[in-house]
Amino acid sequence: MAPPSFKGESDPLLAESWMREIEKIFRAVRCAEEDMVSLATYMLQERADVWWASLLHTRFEDGAVEVAWVEFVRLFWAMFVPEHIQDRMEHEFLTLTQGSMTVLEYEAWFVELSKYAAHIVGDEHRKAKKFVMGLKPSLRSRVVAFGRRTLDEALSAACR
Repeated sequence: MAPPSFKGESDPLLAESWMREIEKIFRAVRCAEEDMVSLATYMLQERADVWWASLLHTRFEDGAVEVAWVEFVRLFWAMFVPEHIQDRMEHEFLTLTQGSMTVLEYEAWFVELSKYAAHIVGDEHRKAKKFVMGLKPSLRSRVVAFGRRTLDEALSAACR
């Protein structure tokens, strides 16, 4: 289980993917919260490493002040997934429809983009409803007939 490095690329999906992988590793090894920041920042390289070193120097007294994991995540997102990009991704989610995608391709994009609209699809029923509304009309009517309490149920009905 090799932890991924992050160079500070400007693609927000790469930043999100890196954070997701790091957190998955932390869960797998039951990493203590007080160790998370130092272990995660060890995997920062190039632009990301320069950003963190600068932040440590200017805001955290060269590391003398402890940085909580939630604070690191907030700062990381603010830097590598700026608010205007989060807003754009939320808009992309809100306007997402299946179009020419397969159901599984649509579901993959839906899940990926739904992270930017958690306040809108905060519960399973709302998430399923939004997913169904984005399906092609012919599939939508079939899925509605089956009922759709969860995203998994809606996906299963759409794939039948």
